Amino acid sequence: GDSSGSGGEAGVQGDYDDDEAFEDTIASTGGVAGNTTPGAMSPSELSRPTTPLKQAGLLGSVKSPRTRRQRTSSTSLATASSTTSCQSREPILRGQKRAIYTSGRPPWYDTQGQMVEPFVIGVCGGSASGKTTVARKIIEELDVQWVTLLSLDSFYKVLTPSQHEEAEKNEYNFDHPDAFDFELVIKTLKKLKEGRKVEVPIYSFVTHRREAKTKTMYGANVIIFEGILAFYSQELVKLLDMKVFVETDSDERLVRRLQRDISQRGRELDGVLKQYFKFVKPAFDYYIAPSMVHADIIVPRGGENEVAINLIAQNVMTQLTKRGFKLREKLANANFSQSRPSSLHLLPTTPQVQGLHTFIRNKETPRDEFIFYSKRLIRLVIEHALTLLPFTDVSVDTPQGVAYSGKRIATERLCGVSILRAGETMEGALCDVLKDVRIGKILIQTNLDTGEPELYYLRLPKDIKDYQLFVLDATVATGAAAIMAIRVLLDHDVPEDSISLCSLLMTEQGVHNIAYAFPKVKIVTTAIDPGVNDKFYIVPGIGNFGDRYFGTEPTDPELNQ
Repeated sequence: GDSSGSGGEAGVQGDYDDDEAFEDTIASTGGVAGNTTPGAMSPSELSRPTTPLKQAGLLGSVKSPRTRRQRTSSTSLATASSTTSCQSREPILRGQKRAIYTSGRPPWYDTQGQMVEPFVIGVCGGSASGKTTVARKIIEELDVQWVTLLSLDSFYKVLTPSQHEEAEKNEYNFDHPDAFDFELVIKTLKKLKEGRKVEVPIYSFVTHRREAKTKTMYGANVIIFEGILAFYSQELVKLLDMKVFVETDSDERLVRRLQRDISQRGRELDGVLKQYFKFVKPAFDYYIAPSMVHADIIVPRGGENEVAINLIAQNVMTQLTKRGFKLREKLANANFSQSRPSSLHLLPTTPQVQGLHTFIRNKETPRDEFIFYSKRLIRLVIEHALTLLPFTDVSVDTPQGVAYSGKRIATERLCGVSILRAGETMEGALCDVLKDVRIGKILIQTNLDTGEPELYYLRLPKDIKDYQLFVLDATVATGAAAIMAIRVLLDHDVPEDSISLCSLLMTEQGVHNIAYAFPKVKIVTTAIDPGVNDKFYIVPGIGNFGDRYFGTEPTDPELNQ
């Protein structure tokens, strides 16, 4: 109840001011966020992991001009037995066997762009039984990069003034089912299972109030939902793939509660005992203990039971393996018909376009000329994409006093979303042709171990679902990054037919993959190459567009193939 440990999210997180026009999210996985978690350290610049975004120096280019906001950050859990270290990245959750590091969000959808069903684990047990500890240890044992931890403690109802007075006197029952907003819990968990963004309330155990800010979470490969009444609602139980009940001796739970509430929450001994015997113990007997019948696994002794936790992790990994796949490999080898999709809008292959491609494809072209001719091609792509927007008929008077029947773009709500970093090169052309256009950013990088795309960072207007969008990516090979970016936008409730994907060069496979997954997305490009090589580079291609444009080409020729 009000005394339970509060969970957080081991995934994309961020706190947003209500008056901010943009949301700013950094992906960090494997940790459990929340300052109320016992044993957790406060986030600081020293404890925050160094992400590839920071290493690339890209974070600074997308900062809001406003005062820097405090972000929700995964925290390090320091333990006496933690000996694992890493020089390149700071671990955000350390266990006895391994450390989980900051990492991007891997694909949460299949090659058709549809959600892959996540595995949802429910963890129930009495107050101070060790539910959060069990959830953390399950995360440590799982060999997955993206886990979301959702706590029932975040969903206490807003108290009335009279209920606040009762809470101050330890007279309010925080362990009764009526204290929780189960309707919001169910709605939130359903959206997480769909991979969509949710705003989770942040509850203060000191003031007994919800904070003004919320915590942004996304779905994941594994979702862990923990709380004293996690099995109370039948509708909620149906959403859980595995149900774990943590059984701990009542005397041990009382000792833990006393230590936590007195040392961490500033409560008095008499008040804690009064609340325990009047509310906590009866609630356990009447509501929590009977829900044990729903459990698939009962874990005696909580987090100390390593055998049980290992068995849980093994079972989850077995289920994930059945659902798993290699996205980019499947995209590269997918078979499609020879006819190109109707959603493709290819610029006419004029001598001018061919001439510009000759310059940028030539490996001997100096960087300044590469940039110059790339910008010319980018401008052509953007101009062509504008012709696909909805237009309305308008009539204006010319200086000669004669009416002219013309056209005007049907909406002023236009936004570009660049896929960093190559997509950022296309922002200038978009801003040149659209006055006051808004720009969002998504950082997607390839995991060198798995070869899969991973989401690290996004910055999007909060009302992005109301915009016509231009997704900017200089080159599209298999389409893996573009599909991830589009999936992110759809998870933000953007209509599919409001999206145009703009690129200088694509492959036949990439075009078909994107069109098959998202048939209503308009695809605009200047040229289409036959395919990719075994390293997923476009053939014949341009090389690494970002490296050539920004002058960061590796000195080893083989790395630039």
